[in-house]
Amino acid sequence: MGGFGTDDDTAGSSSSPNEHRPGTRRQFLIGSGMVLAAGGSVALNRPATATTPATPMGTPHTTARHRREPARRGRPNFVVIVADDLGYGELGAYGQTKIQTPNLDRLATEGTRFTDFYSGSPICAPSRCAMLTGLHTGHSSVRANPGGDPVRASLSRRDVTFGEVLQAVGYRTAYLGKWGFGPERPDQPSHPNARGFAEFFGYITHRHAHRYWPTYLWENDTVVRYPENALGSRVLAGKGTYAPDLFIDRAARFLERNRDHPFLLVLSLNLPHAPHQVPDVGPYRGRPWSYGNKAHAAQITRLDSYVGRVVEKLRELGLDENTLVFFAGDNGPHEEGNRGYDPRSFAGSGRLRGLKRNLYEGGIRVPMIAWSPGIMPTPTGRVSDHVWSLWDLYPTLADFADAPTPPDLDGLSARRALLGESPGASDRHLYWCRPGGTRFPLADRADRGRSLALAEAARQDHWKAVRFAPGRDRYVDDEEWTVELYDLREDPGETTDVAAEHPDITRTMVRLMRSSWEEPPFRSDTWSPEGLSINPPEFLVAGKAGRVGTVFTNNGRGTRRRVRLDLTVPDGWTAEPLSSTTFREVEPGHSVRTVWRVVPPADAAPDKGERRLRAEVSYRHGSSRERHRLVAPATVAPPAPAKNSHLSDLPWISATNGWGPVERDRMNARRRSGDGSRISLRGRAYRKGLGVHAPSRVTYYLGGKGSRLTATVGIDDFSAAHSTLGSVNFHVLADGRQLYDSGPLTVATGTRKISVDVSGADVLELVVAPAGDNTGFNQAAWADAFLTVRRRR
Repeated sequence: MGGFGTDDDTAGSSSSPNEHRPGTRRQFLIGSGMVLAAGGSVALNRPATATTPATPMGTPHTTARHRREPARRGRPNFVVIVADDLGYGELGAYGQTKIQTPNLDRLATEGTRFTDFYSGSPICAPSRCAMLTGLHTGHSSVRANPGGDPVRASLSRRDVTFGEVLQAVGYRTAYLGKWGFGPERPDQPSHPNARGFAEFFGYITHRHAHRYWPTYLWENDTVVRYPENALGSRVLAGKGTYAPDLFIDRAARFLERNRDHPFLLVLSLNLPHAPHQVPDVGPYRGRPWSYGNKAHAAQITRLDSYVGRVVEKLRELGLDENTLVFFAGDNGPHEEGNRGYDPRSFAGSGRLRGLKRNLYEGGIRVPMIAWSPGIMPTPTGRVSDHVWSLWDLYPTLADFADAPTPPDLDGLSARRALLGESPGASDRHLYWCRPGGTRFPLADRADRGRSLALAEAARQDHWKAVRFAPGRDRYVDDEEWTVELYDLREDPGETTDVAAEHPDITRTMVRLMRSSWEEPPFRSDTWSPEGLSINPPEFLVAGKAGRVGTVFTNNGRGTRRRVRLDLTVPDGWTAEPLSSTTFREVEPGHSVRTVWRVVPPADAAPDKGERRLRAEVSYRHGSSRERHRLVAPATVAPPAPAKNSHLSDLPWISATNGWGPVERDRMNARRRSGDGSRISLRGRAYRKGLGVHAPSRVTYYLGGKGSRLTATVGIDDFSAAHSTLGSVNFHVLADGRQLYDSGPLTVATGTRKISVDVSGADVLELVVAPAGDNTGFNQAAWADAFLTVRRRR
């Protein structure tokens, strides 16, 4: 861990004056090594990437905004259409022969069809999160589907979507269809209206989007009822209100209303996701197929007709010349369904291996068609093998819109590839993680029986590596993973593992995968499109001084003069600037920064509610004075323990749990705090301890005062009473370094007594990771977890 800020802790302090210290990938503010003279400004260096070399200290960082000439027709409009579970081979333009997709095929012949475009994940929610946030699954907030708990698929407070950055530069924004983040509440921070989309109509939660004839949908913060859809027989007869039809009608009206303004329309359709429900099987009625296959084909053809309607409306309104249309899938084809559906009937993955839930190409390589007659001056019917991904869409839209972006995106703009130019050489890699799947026959066959295991994949140039953990435990040594390597240039179907023939490349790919993952909670700076950012450390320590950086970047075209940075802290806290807060002027593309010494009071314990830091910038632009504010949460650690204590009696910094809260002195019953009985392992009751449900992580601040941790760990009796199939690994980490690994524990293996030396550690992490397939039975306990404090000499 590390990264907490106290004056006597170098881990969270600024670098020396002229040193670039990379740190974590989001520590660009603290690690940029800038020194600001009073009243002056320098450029903020971004971390070097494959295509953006680090600039010398004190040199302006030239962004895309200042490199290119203005667009011929002003800023373009954007229509982003995302299909749900559409396979690489399910469109005529990609080789499909049985399913009719004339509109998309025409779009491909008039625009550009990409052969090497990738989804964000082999499953829905993390793929769409990657699209919205520009972060791959090693860094994103949502890395798995939510299951029955939509809160688990929530965007973090520090995520900034492409809707927000385009809205900030004047775009009218709308999101129609499947959203899939956060609970069904209008005030929740993951709501699309709170994430840059002024208009929303559709499904908020992931599971609700499985209903094609829903009894209600959300329009912004209001529920719209469809009582006719409660009559099941009428729905099955195709007489109810079919939600995708509503989304297309809303899309047409949005285009009509905003024809005179730059706009962003995201059409997130739930076709052709299971179940196979469609008002009419249309041209497939007479085919000698199962009903499931007919309905699946009809879903795709209906999806195709919707794309045709949107493009025709753009032409009708005279918007086609200045609108970029993107059509993509969110992951590979599914195998769920009803009444005889079989994806092999349509070769849904084309010639690629695997499908939805696999990290092989069939699960993550998806169709991408880009179209714009007036913006893309390329030959019609162009086919491009440019390698890019769904998380590259964010910087691509911002690049065309002349909009600023957060400095820490994983995505890169594909503008040059879209304009038919050479994107240039790059050593970037793409990364995916699957934390553990669900067993479906075809996907499991492609994975050779490993579909439930944690898996990772990476592509660099034409090399693709996939590796599988022995279970769902990320902390096992690299030697315990199974690694495969494929040469996609020669073997796009991933039929021949060449890892043994290329050991050096295999080791390189493993290093890339390992380095691409960052443990949650993901370190991030809070950033706004107005150019203001704030980077509180991972946590502040009660009663001790820490450092917070505030930065203003001039994303505009003109000089900002008489710039002032301020920081407001909660009542009882103190904040004093350690560098200048005022600057004469900031040129376009430049940044200024102020470092603050912030001290929370000694009684600022974590259980007293969320604290907020408010950064503010004011400046003169032309004849007016502008002011912008940005709020960031601040995590406070309690003082280091002063005496020997059970961990359940100590306040923690943070506690995350697979189901329900982490329990103090009770078993985890997966519902609410305090509902479990006393901790019990193999029939023995324990008065003290922590009850958890894997995956779980509890973090404590020790401040170097700890000496030894002891505990008894294992699957608890609450879980054992329901099933013997639970399997977990217990880990103890100190300052990010693993000190203890229990190995897989089940009801049969029993418990383990642990005794770990934690001397000198500032941060203690107790992690319980799933080690098997049946995560529903992974309730476990740190029984009698006791911390011995180092004696003073």
